Amino acid sequence: MKSLFDETTKNEIESRIEQLSNTSTPAWGKMDVAQMFYHCQFPLKIALKKNHPRMKSSLLAKLFFKKSLYNDKPWKKNLPTHPKLKVVDQKEFDQEKQQLLELVSAFSNERNRPYWEPHPMFGKFTNEQWGQMQYKHLDHHLQQFNV
Repeated sequence: MKSLFDETTKNEIESRIEQLSNTSTPAWGKMDVAQMFYHCQFPLKIALKKNHPRMKSSLLAKLFFKKSLYNDKPWKKNLPTHPKLKVVDQKEFDQEKQQLLELVSAFSNERNRPYWEPHPMFGKFTNEQWGQMQYKHLDHHLQQFNV
């Protein structure tokens, strides 16, 4: 499984983000590209302990969904989004793109962090799992926009 902690993989993600324009359209889902950029910031902000929505831990999520965050099995299209992570208001393309790129870089720079706070919903992850799940989420949404 690829990881956002790998420099080549981080560069690939950044390149794919750069390929998108404000007229890029999704292959599935309801978000436009600026909304997707904003949505993709949430998991990175959670990891980096930046301003993010408060979420409650869920035993159901830990038991049935946690492993899917960092395994090799691709996510299905149109999976339900946690209500606090849905984006319905309009966002500014350039601003959200820049913010996402900055967060990708900031997260990747933490590759040698010895300890991560538990995820507010899923609990503890290893360093390797944090890198993998960040990649998987970004990859899923970049595929949504055909890059």
